[in-house]
Amino acid sequence: MGRHKEQGGARQGFDVADAAPLLLDPHGLVSGWTAHAERLLGHGAAEAVGRKFADLLEAGDAERMEDLLHRCRAGGDWTGLMTALHRDGHPVPVSVRVAPATAPQGRPAVLVLLSELGDGARGWDMSRGVLEQIVVGNPIGIAIVDPELRYVWSNAALERWGGGPGRSRLGLRVAAVQPGMDSEAVEERMRHVLETGEQVVGYEYVGRVRSAPLRETAHMLSFTRIEDDRGDPMGVYYTVVDVTDRHRARQRLALLDRAGQYIGRTLDVMTTAQELADVAVPGLADFVTVDLLETVLRGAEPVPEPLAGSERVPLRRAGHRSLYEDLPRTAVDSGAVVSYLTDSPPVRCLTTGESWRQEQLDPLAVEWAAGAPDARESTFLELGLQSVMIVPIRARGVTLGLTTFFRRRQSPFDPDDLHLAEDLVSRAAVCVDNARRYTRERDAALVLQRSLLPRRLPDQDAVEVAACYRPADELTGLGGDWYDVIPLAAARVALVVGEVPGHGIDAAAAMGRLRTAVRTLAAIDLPPEEVLAHLDDLASRSARDDGDGDGEGDDGGGGGGRGSSVGSACVYVVYDPADGRCTMAAAGHPAPAVVAPDGTVGFVDLPQGPPLGVGGPPFEAVEVSLAEGSTLVLHTDGLLAYGGDGVEESGRERLRRALEGMARELRPSCRAVVDALVPARPEDDVALLMARTRRLASEQIAAWELSPDPAVVADARRTAQDQLSRWGLDEEVKFTTELLVSELVTNAIRHASGRVRLRLILERTLVCEVLDGGASAPHLRHPRAMDEGGRGLLLVSQLAERWGTRFVPDGKIIWAEQPLTTPPE
Repeated sequence: MGRHKEQGGARQGFDVADAAPLLLDPHGLVSGWTAHAERLLGHGAAEAVGRKFADLLEAGDAERMEDLLHRCRAGGDWTGLMTALHRDGHPVPVSVRVAPATAPQGRPAVLVLLSELGDGARGWDMSRGVLEQIVVGNPIGIAIVDPELRYVWSNAALERWGGGPGRSRLGLRVAAVQPGMDSEAVEERMRHVLETGEQVVGYEYVGRVRSAPLRETAHMLSFTRIEDDRGDPMGVYYTVVDVTDRHRARQRLALLDRAGQYIGRTLDVMTTAQELADVAVPGLADFVTVDLLETVLRGAEPVPEPLAGSERVPLRRAGHRSLYEDLPRTAVDSGAVVSYLTDSPPVRCLTTGESWRQEQLDPLAVEWAAGAPDARESTFLELGLQSVMIVPIRARGVTLGLTTFFRRRQSPFDPDDLHLAEDLVSRAAVCVDNARRYTRERDAALVLQRSLLPRRLPDQDAVEVAACYRPADELTGLGGDWYDVIPLAAARVALVVGEVPGHGIDAAAAMGRLRTAVRTLAAIDLPPEEVLAHLDDLASRSARDDGDGDGEGDDGGGGGGRGSSVGSACVYVVYDPADGRCTMAAAGHPAPAVVAPDGTVGFVDLPQGPPLGVGGPPFEAVEVSLAEGSTLVLHTDGLLAYGGDGVEESGRERLRRALEGMARELRPSCRAVVDALVPARPEDDVALLMARTRRLASEQIAAWELSPDPAVVADARRTAQDQLSRWGLDEEVKFTTELLVSELVTNAIRHASGRVRLRLILERTLVCEVLDGGASAPHLRHPRAMDEGGRGLLLVSQLAERWGTRFVPDGKIIWAEQPLTTPPE
């Protein structure tokens, strides 16, 4: 089927029942006439048959018949409007359909159906002047271009788009009329319409045009091909509608939506300020700066009146973004102090809390901010800044800082731009204030945690130690994992690693209670399994005292209420450098790894006791002997939580590989192991404590077995004096040690039974130990003036820097420690 085309632009309804049929031969001569045609045009059959049908039409339509007959001979048809002539000469508007047909003798013919236009087609009676008024006076821009895309006609509305009156456009192309626009994109769509005949509707062009050279505008264009009667393209007509307001509204919504998604993704004040600057460029401004009060960056509460009456008001540059590399040349780095003159617009906005806009900056005015007092101040002309808006950052009725928007080559800021900037900044202000409040809480929490964790590991000679702590990526970055190194008597050391369920301040507080309890229990020198037993009792009592048993305050994590130590894990290790023995016990905690001096890695076969406070079987201790130079690796379970299938053995293998490749230096090795096994922002806290064992030299220890006879006290004093002389200690130490040995040995012989052993240990201090077979703990008494005894331990407490008792399988040891003022020779 051929293309149905209408003259006049709109397809008319064609009622075949009311049509007057007639038949033409292929040359356009009437070969068949009907009574209906006679009633319509007044010609009888004798007059019409053999006559050219074109003679029955007005001149303009008669000229078109040859092309229509050619179309029918090619198999096509046509429907449209024509004006026929009545026999008496008056015009008859008709709707015409021309289609190929076959005559009764089988010869080719042309069927013509004529239907008189009724009252429903009154537009056909409009004059050309009326129709031109409709087109020319239309508020929508309309233009026609020929197949070479040159203007042949345009209406007055198109002039508002720029490019001059329609007369001046004739013979020009889009690029010549609108040199600032992307004419290639527009002409590409025109060519597509010419080639395919497909109409392009709703193409939105965004850019600068002559009517608004400084502002980005948006216009909606539609393109339609114009054809002659044969269907050949004659050109393209297109319409233009200004949709800038709709485009800008859509841009504003998109900018605010992007701000909602992009600003405040972290709880860092500086990052949030930079996100605000990033969002505003280039959607709203060419250059944006965000300056905050110093108190805001510290997390403190901002004061309602932030100014101090000085000549310059200092703020901190928290973020900036520029569309141009050279804007501004005097950029202040993020974090640097920016000083504003007290009479400058930024300070006025800071004090009043109201926004300020200036469409055109004074080119010769000096910029308001300076990064340093001696820095050269540039004019706005030198910086290329032309228009400005300043919007205070306000939250909860308090000003936190300022956001300054600049434009260089865009159109000046208008009131709509200021409203958009205020909406944008108000959203960001909430995020900045949340980040500020978080910073305050986080800093307080970190201060608490740092006060609970050891600031520095104590000096001692039993082990070389290194520790690494990595908190979980929680709101506070604060957790309940902890570690400690506690020097014990006789040059021994206790190593502790523990974990409290949960994160945040509550977990840190519970961790602080456990750490304090461990240090207290270590001071009385209890065995590891007894230390854990006491911690277990403490956790249970703490849960009862806090009301965790009734379910109130339960955090749903199975660890009790707020700040509860129920469910905590801990491993407690005591290492003795005198003989390399290492005793340890665990409460729901991973067993330590041991790196031998040759680099091989193993894991201690340590019974896993129940977590603290949950009840269960008693804790068991194991004792292992470690060669000098072995590295004991204590860690929380967060170290094994990544990279495997959640099975402990998988984590152990990863830990084994990391330890096998560690360097000789302990501190960098500790950090490297954590980096290899744990992401920078883990989901669980991680604590790692590594201790490389040392041994006391044989000449640092002297021990003697004594008979339980009071007569050996004098021999013990002399023997100790001789040993101190060999160590090269001074007379003051010798005198004090002689008294200590005398009192301790005398008490052991008098109040205990079985073997007695005296041992001296020379390390950072001088330790005097006396072992006896007694099971009762000695008590410090304060005898009356007339008492004959009871002053032994009182004298020991006065002479020694510290003293104490610890129980061993074959009895107890009373020890006394005194400092060395000069190192031994």
